[in-house]
Amino acid sequence: MQDAPDASHLLGAVADLLEESVVPRIEPALQHQVRVAANLCRIVQREVALGAAADAEGRRRLAILLGHDGSSEALWRELAARLGADDDTAVCVEDEASVHAALLAIVRDKLAVAKPGYDSYDFAEEHP
Repeated sequence: MQDAPDASHLLGAVADLLEESVVPRIEPALQHQVRVAANLCRIVQREVALGAAADAEGRRRLAILLGHDGSSEALWRELAARLGADDDTAVCVEDEASVHAALLAIVRDKLAVAKPGYDSYDFAEEHP
């Protein structure tokens, strides 16, 4: 394992190089593609920095909602099944606010990685 620079810094350096040095020197038809590549570097950079903590927090939130721990994939599958169920395993009306709050927090964490700035959107108007 390398101490410095770490993967996040290396990705940032590549993105900076692409945006600052390559884009101005290439033909306009390729500039968009290079900007996309730089943006992908930034997304992966944020994933390296924030992804593990966001995934762990999301899993914790799902475990609280469902009353037990498990893999993220299994917890998501169970929540989806419960949300769509018509029997006593379904999420009840009293739980809807908790489900909404948990899912909103998980989405915000994902947006902080994929599209910073969108994670601070005020969803209050969208949910009564």
